[in-house]
Amino acid sequence: MSSFTTTDGVELYFKDWGSGQPVVFSHGWPLCSDSWEAQMFFLASNGYRAIGHDRRGHGRSSQPWDGNDMDHYADDLAQLIEHLDLKDAVLIGFSTGGGEVARYIGRHGTARVAKAVLVSAVPPLMLKTDTNPGGLPLEVFDGIRAGSLADRSKLYQDVASGPFFGFNRPGAVASQGMIDSFWLQGMMGGHKKHLRQHQSLLGNRFPRGFEEV
Repeated sequence: MSSFTTTDGVELYFKDWGSGQPVVFSHGWPLCSDSWEAQMFFLASNGYRAIGHDRRGHGRSSQPWDGNDMDHYADDLAQLIEHLDLKDAVLIGFSTGGGEVARYIGRHGTARVAKAVLVSAVPPLMLKTDTNPGGLPLEVFDGIRAGSLADRSKLYQDVASGPFFGFNRPGAVASQGMIDSFWLQGMMGGHKKHLRQHQSLLGNRFPRGFEEV
C-alpha cells in the first residue's frame, strides 16, 4: 500500500498508476480515491500518470480528530504533490475535491500546475443566499448532517440511490453496484470527518439541534 506521512503526522494513502504527464484526482464527500478508478484506469492506459489519494479521514488514510477542514486538505494535497515531485500536473477535483484544488492553488500557487479542472465543485459557494440564489437552502445541509448523526449508513444508501448519481431522474436505471460502492466508501471513512466536512463548508455551522457535537 502506497502512503506517506504529513508534517502533522497523518498517514495519507494514494494510488500512482502509469507514466507520463501527471493527472491528480481529488474526490468528493464521503468517498475516497476509489471513486476515480474508471477515469484513472483510462488515463493510465493512454499515456498519463494517474494519481488519486484518500483525503484525511476518508478511505484508507488516517482519521485524525482535528484538522478536518479545507486548509488541511489543501496542505495535504500540496505535500502529496511535493512527495511525488510532480511537475506540469493537471489537478481535477469533484465536489469537495474541487474546493481542495481551489484552496491548494490559493495557498500554494501554480508552480507545479498546468491545468485545474473543477467538476460540480463546491466553490465558490454552495449555500443559497440573496446573492447566490442558485445555491442549496441551509435546510438541505442541516438534513444531511442530522441524517449522518442519526444513521449515516442509511444516509449513504439514500444519497447514492437518489440524487448523487441521478437515479432519481425519470427513466433512470439505478445500478446497485454503484450504490453499494458509494456506501462502502462512505463507511470506510470516519464519522466525525464526514460530519465536519459539511460544517467547514458552511463556516462550521452545526445542524440545528446538534450544536453540542
